[in-house]
Order: sequence, then C-alpha cells, then structure tokens
Amino acid sequence: QVQLVEAGGGLVQPGGSLRLSCAASGFSFSRYAMSWYRQTPGKERELVAVISSTGNSIIATDSVKGRFTISRDNGKNSVYLQMNSLKPDDTAVYYCNVIVSAVRYWGQGTQVTVSS
Repeated sequence: QVQLVEAGGGLVQPGGSLRLSCAASGFSFSRYAMSWYRQTPGKERELVAVISSTGNSIIATDSVKGRFTISRDNGKNSVYLQMNSLKPDDTAVYYCNVIVSAVRYWGQGTQVTVSS
C-alpha cells in the first residue's frame, strides 16, 4: 500500500535551515506529482509546494517564496523540502502528500518549530 514517511523536522532558530525528506513506497513514484503541506493548530492544512513527475516545481505559498525549494529524487523514491531563512511563522507540522488513483495519501507529518 501507499506509504509516505517524513523526516527532518526539529527545533531551529530563526534564520536557520532545515531539509525535510519524504520517503515513498507502494506506488510508481516517478509517475506522480508530490506535494508538501503544513498545518498549525486550529488552521486548515496549507499547500506549500508541488513538484511534477518530471521535476517542474511550484511554490504555492507566497510567504515562503524565495526561501523554500521542493525537489525530488526518483531513484530514491523521495521528495524534499529545503527550508532556508526560517521564521517563527513557519512553525507547523509538515506533511508529504500524493494522489494515487483519486485517493489522497498523507504521511504522519514532521514537526518544525522555529524559535529562539
């Protein structure tokens, strides 16, 4: 079955960087677009970035443009979110996402906390 496992979250100071990873299995990874979302308590899950099967990427959230980059390695069945110049407002649980056969799958999420 489809599995998504995020890693790389943690506590970082403002201005710092983190690289999130999402290891995928159970589907033909290279054929599917992948996404990163984030969610804070009391708010809806927010689309952060999308990358197509061929590597074309879109940063969907204006507040992270120029700071976050999404990438993928089809050989490793993994998608990444490089986060630079982190701000306290970036604090959230970050989720990896894929839609396979009209079903949306989520990972368990990884907590990112930006605080001094």
